[in-house]
Amino acid sequence: MLALLSLLQTRRELPGSLLAQRLAVSDRTVRRDVDRLRELGYRVSAAMGPAGGYRLEAGADLPPLLFDDEQAVALAVALRTAAASGADVGEAAERALASVRQLLPARLRARVDALEVDLGDPRPSADPQVLLALTTAVRAREGVRFSYGDGDRVRRVEPHHVVARAGRWYLVGWDGDGDDWRTFRVDRIALRTPGGPRFSRRALPGDVDVATWLGARAKGSSGTDTWPCVGSAVLDLEPHEVAPYVGDATLEPLPDGRCRLVAGSWSWTGLVGLLTRFDVDLSEVEPAELRGACAEVARRLSSSSSPAGGRARPWPG
Repeated sequence: MLALLSLLQTRRELPGSLLAQRLAVSDRTVRRDVDRLRELGYRVSAAMGPAGGYRLEAGADLPPLLFDDEQAVALAVALRTAAASGADVGEAAERALASVRQLLPARLRARVDALEVDLGDPRPSADPQVLLALTTAVRAREGVRFSYGDGDRVRRVEPHHVVARAGRWYLVGWDGDGDDWRTFRVDRIALRTPGGPRFSRRALPGDVDVATWLGARAKGSSGTDTWPCVGSAVLDLEPHEVAPYVGDATLEPLPDGRCRLVAGSWSWTGLVGLLTRFDVDLSEVEPAELRGACAEVARRLSSSSSPAGGRARPWPG
């Protein structure tokens, strides 16, 4: 019966013969288990004919929830880590987990209790009611009005997506006042009523998905999810000494024991900072823009190292 319920949750309608085949039982057993589900409060409708079948419908009351072992453990893990989602649901999740734990058999309770989660440094949490209101506005394509942070100015935004990223929730939308796309931290949003008018959905710049667009914005790019400045240099280090620190860069071992690092950044000076943090000699620096940024950073550092009122000494080399 539990397997039958799981199947009914996967599709809108399933023929009885297909259910019997999937469950390796007779058609009579399927009909009997459907009747048992109805007795438990599940609304299972049946349609006759070649295109007919069984369908699980929503009911007015919540029937008993049935989970297999994997589903029960997955639910407990999700509740235990809910505080790290960035939504302010930690207390409710703890109460829900306590309720679920009381119903678990001993073998599963031991597995759940053994799970230890380090949620790291706490971050500001988003109000679940604000999240619900924003996601509702996204689906209905209705504008929202809100003040942001400590400011009193009311912003008018066409909400496009609500996104969870690195433990925080963000609203992606078209800012009518700034006439541009913006991202807003949901924990800093104070909604105002009434909301805005309905709108026609716009496409994100480049007609990309929201994850690609956010990745590009985080890297300072207006196009694809790539760094706007990409360069390379040969480091006087063996590859294994550099590999733990390259992030999304590319490392190329060289025959003489050194390595070439190809990396990206939001600016050429930012890329200089990335390369020089290894505190070794650099050579074969490419492209010309990166070499120019190296010279400019050298000039600034030389000037800052001179005594007050004195002349900067020439940079070595």
